[in-house]
Amino acid sequence: MSMESLPTVQIVVALALFDRAGRVLLQQRPRNKVHGGLWEFPGGKVEAGESCERALVRETDEELGVAVDVADISPIFFAIEPPSDSKRQVLLLLFGARNWHGEPRALEAGSTIAWVTRDEMVSLPMPPLDVPLAQAVIPFLEGVAKAETPP
Repeated sequence: MSMESLPTVQIVVALALFDRAGRVLLQQRPRNKVHGGLWEFPGGKVEAGESCERALVRETDEELGVAVDVADISPIFFAIEPPSDSKRQVLLLLFGARNWHGEPRALEAGSTIAWVTRDEMVSLPMPPLDVPLAQAVIPFLEGVAKAETPP
């Protein structure tokens, strides 16, 4: 595929899993990768011919060993990199879910996962695009104590 035929924007999906204790699941990137050691919402790139929701289901299974149904995910927020002449822009779409099957575990070599509270989340170092996503998640974390509503 030539550079001219590549999309100018790379779509990446991420998932905020919320538990009943008012926490969200974050994943620490492997140290040997870009943004290594920083905390992010688990997810990955949307592949050719794949919907954003299907990519999220696949990535959640691959990275966490968790099954999420498309019907149980809802869009929350997005962030996009500033334009650059040297690389494609990244558009990061954040979805949320309160229902899933399985026990989340870090399946990617060198990664770590943790259930974190609002205060813990905002104190963790994150890649630039995850920072506004974390801010968008705060109302959902605060809302868990008040009511069990989906994102």
